Amino acid sequence: MPNLNPSALAMVPFVSVQDMMRIVNSIGPGQMMREICAYIEADFTRWPLFDKTPRIGAHSEEGVIELMPTSDGEYYGFKYVNGHPANMARGFQTVTAFGVLAQVSNGYPVLFSEMTVLTALRTAATSAMAAKYLAPKRASTMALIGNGAQCEFQALAFQEIVGITAVRLYDVDARATHKAVKNLENSGLDVTICTTAEAAVTGADIITTCTADKQNATVLTDNMVGSGVHINAIGGDCPGKTELHRDILLRSDIFVEYPPQTRIEGEIQALDPDHPVTELWQVITGQLPGRSSDRQITLFDSVGFATEDFSALRYVRDQLERTGHYIDLDLLADPDDPRDLFGMVNRAKGVL
Repeated sequence: MPNLNPSALAMVPFVSVQDMMRIVNSIGPGQMMREICAYIEADFTRWPLFDKTPRIGAHSEEGVIELMPTSDGEYYGFKYVNGHPANMARGFQTVTAFGVLAQVSNGYPVLFSEMTVLTALRTAATSAMAAKYLAPKRASTMALIGNGAQCEFQALAFQEIVGITAVRLYDVDARATHKAVKNLENSGLDVTICTTAEAAVTGADIITTCTADKQNATVLTDNMVGSGVHINAIGGDCPGKTELHRDILLRSDIFVEYPPQTRIEGEIQALDPDHPVTELWQVITGQLPGRSSDRQITLFDSVGFATEDFSALRYVRDQLERTGHYIDLDLLADPDDPRDLFGMVNRAKGVL
């Protein structure tokens, strides 16, 4: 009888949603986002090494499905992610994702992972990383406008990485705000429920907008934003979807991940194509300044970029031995003779 057991080369570590939740809870969400932040920051310091391209999107009236690929020459990674704002009303998640990390030298995957939870972690870690360089010194209060799936991750990441102590919450759906309050009740943060966006930003050093509607919206108007604040605009992530009034952009120093993608998908799609922006990696490497004055308005126009997912996948792969939360998946066909794939299939006839 032929031996049909998969070889070691056929197996790829797979991190399921259940495994990811176990990893998060064994490490702790705050610590895990701090550690992911360190991986993202390290990869931003070697930004020129990466293959970079705007994400490849298939847009429809219902939403978007995207592929986000990149490589540092040693490893290749990609994420599959959707964004369907109407999904919540239909009983589905707005965003779901999975990703793969592969070795460039032979093309073999070394990790297959859920990335719905992981994307939430890396998005918040990236926001907090940017704020390390752009937010006012000793910032302590953060406004969170949009209290959906990303809200608590942002609050905990900024607490862990930036040192905020208070959050002011607002959402057009009060149920989302109360959900966030309940989830943050043991965080040590001072949480305030606000009934308007203007009330939420009052007294805030950092303003984060993370709304989900797929449209040009005005979550913040110009009169709401005073001097000296840092804004994380993370809800806009596709053409035709923005959150900030154009006048806010004109008063701000704008920092982005990858301009060719952000000019298509970010807040700056509302500006002239040559409007000046600063790439965040240049601030992290010390080539260009970040925050330079107490009265400066800094804006991180974040749409999420493939290198951040690559960093998060690298991090998860490095935690497999530490946590043990994964399974080996028989994913790759590995015949004894690489030329005899049909023979491998044929020998399984009547056995499997």
